Amino acid sequence: MTIVNNLLIAPWMQKLQWIFDPVGYMEKASKVYPDLFTAKVASFGDGFLFVQEPQAMQYILTNDRKLFEAEGYINKFLEPLLGEYSVIMLDKNPHKKRRQLLMPPFHGERMQTYGELIVKLTHQAMSNLTLGRTFTARKAMQEISLQVILESVFGLYEGQRAQKLRHLMAKMGDIFSSPVTSAFLLLPNLQKDFGPLSPWGYYLRQRTLVDQLLYEEIGDRRANPDVERTDILSLLMSATDEEGNHLTDKELRDELLTLLFAGHETTATAMSWALYWIHKQPEVRSKLLAELATLGEKPDYLAVAKLPYLTAVCNETLRIHPVAMLTFPRIVQAPVELLGHKLAAKTVITGCIYLMHHREDLYPNSQEFRPERFLERQYSPYEFMPFGGGVRRCIGEALAMFEIKLVIATILSNYELNLANNKPEKPARRGITLAPKNGVKMVLTNKNVTLKTTKKPIAV
Repeated sequence: MTIVNNLLIAPWMQKLQWIFDPVGYMEKASKVYPDLFTAKVASFGDGFLFVQEPQAMQYILTNDRKLFEAEGYINKFLEPLLGEYSVIMLDKNPHKKRRQLLMPPFHGERMQTYGELIVKLTHQAMSNLTLGRTFTARKAMQEISLQVILESVFGLYEGQRAQKLRHLMAKMGDIFSSPVTSAFLLLPNLQKDFGPLSPWGYYLRQRTLVDQLLYEEIGDRRANPDVERTDILSLLMSATDEEGNHLTDKELRDELLTLLFAGHETTATAMSWALYWIHKQPEVRSKLLAELATLGEKPDYLAVAKLPYLTAVCNETLRIHPVAMLTFPRIVQAPVELLGHKLAAKTVITGCIYLMHHREDLYPNSQEFRPERFLERQYSPYEFMPFGGGVRRCIGEALAMFEIKLVIATILSNYELNLANNKPEKPARRGITLAPKNGVKMVLTNKNVTLKTTKKPIAV
């Protein structure tokens, strides 16, 4: 590899900064190497080649599974979280087939059904808040997103098992909510069980409790099959490979954990960032309310999701604060040239979503929250990529965007919120993602608000 990031010579120093200050690490490196640089932040090999130049990303992603391969072993650090049979751990043909199996429930006619659920859950979460009392937006949004994914994955909404699973998944997600605790996920040498009070020991015990609930649900489904069910677990259990074999309980468990974690943590973060910026800049809120007021009293949820300014606000939220900092890594299959640099086979490449979204040549004044940029220009999938790209693009993208838009529209139409203080909210590491450091502190000032119109757009 011919590109060198010598800003931080010692690999251990790079790893520490990557864990505790990933934004600072990336921004500092990009000032010297604006298109690509080597980052020695992994626990193996010569490190990753961070790429944040659109044409280079297009070349990589249009040659997925050819010149570049997203091999599952490179994601092994996620195994303690997701399991060895997760779609994220698979590669080549098994990965392709698993994706094909998982995609349908997140698209098409299911969206209208999910819309009713999302709006209902949003009202429930907001009704639990106390007028005038400060609350953490991310926690409230997680309550919504976790229940949405439980419903879509399991078809579980009520019942003791659903309540336990919802509680435990929220606790597991919070274990890696800070850079300090995230270090246990990113540094395998720290993964030691010193009892229930140790960080890793506590995590393992919480995971065991979740596993018990998942295996109980799988066992009940096997004992009482229901061909009428259309949730993702039912679809996975009915699927077979070329030889007629069904997924094992362990394979099902790993896939369910992947969907639960990836399906609610990231969405909750995005929604909390959206609420922050909408209330940080009152003119954005005013424009959104004016657009929502053009809808009928009981609009089609898909029509809400197509509103241009609402879409621009959500896109700008995911641009300025992408939840995922990087794409899944690719492995160079044979010597290749990229932006004039010769790369050897086995070089590990990752697209740097954060730096791509803050390129001044693409997004002038990139630290400014300005939704209008998405109305003025259409960005390519290699310039705006909050859900990754290529064969590893997030399978839940459509549901996530749909959920973010409906939740924001429902809250703005029916509730008045204010930020609890004027302090800027900064991004910080949360596991392998970026989230608002303080969770976005807000205050509910009014419920069941009537828009300045005779129409109330998002009602249940």
